[in-house]
Amino acid sequence: MISDTLNNINNELKTKLVNQEQAPSFRVIGLILRIIFGLVFIYSGFVKAIDPLGHTYKMFDYFQAMGVPMLYYPTLWGSVFMIAFEFAIGLGLITGIHLKFFSWSALLFMVAMTSLTLWLATTNAVADCGCFGDALKLTNWETFWKNVILLVIIIAILFFEKYNKPYLSPLPSKLVALSFFVFSITLSIYCLQNLPLIDFLPYKVGNNIYELMKIPEGAPADEYSTSFTYKNKVSGEEKVFESLSETPWNDTINWEYVSQNTKLIKKGYEPPIHDFSIESPEDGDITEEVLQDSNYVFLFIMYNLNRANENAVEELNHIYTQMNEKGYRVMALTAATPDIIDRFIQTSEALFPFYTTDAIPLKTMIRANPGVMVLKEGVVIDKWNANNTKQSFEKFLLKNNI
Repeated sequence: MISDTLNNINNELKTKLVNQEQAPSFRVIGLILRIIFGLVFIYSGFVKAIDPLGHTYKMFDYFQAMGVPMLYYPTLWGSVFMIAFEFAIGLGLITGIHLKFFSWSALLFMVAMTSLTLWLATTNAVADCGCFGDALKLTNWETFWKNVILLVIIIAILFFEKYNKPYLSPLPSKLVALSFFVFSITLSIYCLQNLPLIDFLPYKVGNNIYELMKIPEGAPADEYSTSFTYKNKVSGEEKVFESLSETPWNDTINWEYVSQNTKLIKKGYEPPIHDFSIESPEDGDITEEVLQDSNYVFLFIMYNLNRANENAVEELNHIYTQMNEKGYRVMALTAATPDIIDRFIQTSEALFPFYTTDAIPLKTMIRANPGVMVLKEGVVIDKWNANNTKQSFEKFLLKNNI
């Protein structure tokens, strides 16, 4: 009995010795995995934190695909806090602060996101997951496999977590962890009040909208396949033919045409800007006229008049009055219906004319409602959130000697 006890003690000492010898290696492996995982989450969180409206629009796409009712402000602030949580997870894993909390949070996050992206990949309900905002586009299957790899990494991190040595006492570590959230939320609020710090969209300052709408000569076109369904008049059986040459189109005695089905098999070249147009109530499509104007053109972007900030209209009226007198074109672009436009003009006392554009390009043009974009010969010269119209307009006038 004494011998068994001594053997057990000896085995425990050997195990502890082995663990102590392995601990430094496991600690290094765990750190490397945490840095890889953390950098992905920090990058993903940052590019979305500087464009919280873009992430909110993507959440709307998800809700619409799922048939879930959408509420703007809860979705907006839910997006801000979700982004902050993702950003904090990344920093928490790299720094090792509250590693157990952030590791388990990352695991739950990845289980949910991997399941969601599997659904997206198999259904293609939303064309782009938006996991890296507009900074980096991945297909739904690429996103799914990326999440599978991250899921494997976070499981490994949880295994190596016990070898981590905390280097901060509880109180400072809690404050540092809290600062991760606060930084991301503060950044998002700043970008909501202004514009994204980095513009990844095709309507960024310096881009030529007219040129980005063109399809280069020789660019690949969409490829389609068409199948034809015919019904046999004798047997009543329907048969699908993969090409027109195979169909019994000239045998009207035995066969009857039923339908045809055309599907896209290969996507061709799509210009960065492919859905932008301006419709005038009187003159129809005036897109080319606006984009080729050699003078400055001021566009007030108000994709949704029901949520547009009416307090900004006074300063927009000032731009309209001053620039219109100098012969510059000034107009508001909205996706609203004529009755909503009339109601907005009455309640806000807007002086400028309204033209219609689809909501999707309007939300892409500027992350503000309203926002101001200045064009010249189709080139984006300047843009700003209408919250900052007074200061931004003055800077624009000084910069361009107007």
